[in-house]
This record gives sequence, C-alpha cells and structure tokens, in this order.
Amino acid sequence: MKARLVETREIAPEIRHFIFEVPEAPQFLFIPGQWVSVEERVDGEPITRAYSIASPPDGNRFELCLNRVQYGHLSPYLFTLHPGDEIEMRGPFGTFILREPPNDSVLVATGTGIAPFRAMLPARLAKDAAHQMTLLFGVRHEGSLLYRAEFESLEHRHPNFHFWPTLTRPEPAWSGRTGRVQQHLTAAIESQSDCDVYICGLRAMVDETRAMLKGLGFERKRIIYEKYD
Repeated sequence: MKARLVETREIAPEIRHFIFEVPEAPQFLFIPGQWVSVEERVDGEPITRAYSIASPPDGNRFELCLNRVQYGHLSPYLFTLHPGDEIEMRGPFGTFILREPPNDSVLVATGTGIAPFRAMLPARLAKDAAHQMTLLFGVRHEGSLLYRAEFESLEHRHPNFHFWPTLTRPEPAWSGRTGRVQQHLTAAIESQSDCDVYICGLRAMVDETRAMLKGLGFERKRIIYEKYD
C-alpha cells in the first residue's frame, strides 16, 4: 500500500521524526511495538527496509523515527522526502510487543531503538498503574535524548514509570547517569522483582544485554528483544 508523508522534523542531529498517513485506509491498525516494511527503488535498484513504528495507533497515521545512515541505501532517500510524497510500504509485522497479562518491566533502548517504546508506553501506563516500568535509554550526547520531554511528562504523570537516561559522552553540566546502558541494568532490575526485560537497539548492545541477563539467571521467556543491524 501507499503511505503519504504528512510531516517531518529533525529531532536530533541526523535523526528525523516522520508522520505518514495511509490514504487508502480509514484506519491503519497495529499493535504498539510492531514495524512496517518500506519498499522503494533507489537509483533503479529495489530497496526494502524495516522500521519500528514510533507511535500508538491513531486513525490511518503512523510515525517513524529514523537516523540518516551516511552510506545507507534507503535512509538518505527518505530524508529527501517532502510532505505529500508517497512511499510503498507493507505491514504491520512483528512480535516485539508488551506481553499480557502485564508484569513489572524494564525497557532498554539505545538510539532510535527508542521508537517502539514511544509507541508502547502511553497506552500501557494509561490502563496499568499497578506494575512498575523503568525505561533505560542510552545515547552519546544529551541533545540526542529523543522524545525526552515526552518521557519526562509520562514519569511526572505516572508514579509507576521511571525514566533513566544515560550518556556515554556527557557535558560537564550533565548530572544524570553516565556510561552505557549495560552499566545500569543490574540497578534497574534490582528495583523491581520478577520483571520482564524488553531490549531494542543495535545488535551488539542487544546481544551483550541478553548475555548479562542470562548470567543473572533470567529465564529466556522473560527477555524480549528486537535488533537493529
């Protein structure tokens, strides 16, 4: 099906937020955490990439959070789109979704791996005040804390939600957590009991975090992950 660009804006260096609509559908139904497949011909070559949806369901609209890969095949093209331009897409797909019944959860993300958690959290928190949820989000610089104001607002409105940003290259004025997300994983888990852990980001971070959890005795079924190559 076709997806039409409604709006795009830069939210960090080389990272943009895209809002699309599906003109041929009155509703675009998906479960928060799922992804879409974008298919385009670039320089005559067919290119397909998968992107996590960065928003909860909203009529026939969906949102993406993409970083421009310098020598990437599709992201540089998508960054040239203007409102009204259309792309080919398929979906939704994927099983990286919050489990039912709900449980205490630790969410671990780096970079644009935050996208599915932005989609998941608002609806879950609105209907579940009983379970603790901690979002551990790692980036290099403070200016790259994507959707920071939104997560801080959720934390203010929902006492059971905790936002833990951490920076690997902080400025002197930064007073929050520093280092890689893995350095704070044990503390996040210890603040909750019998929790599920959801992980999303680049392959190396996901694999290392999974290995840490297995070393701590976590059951495989409590580790839910999605890797970005």
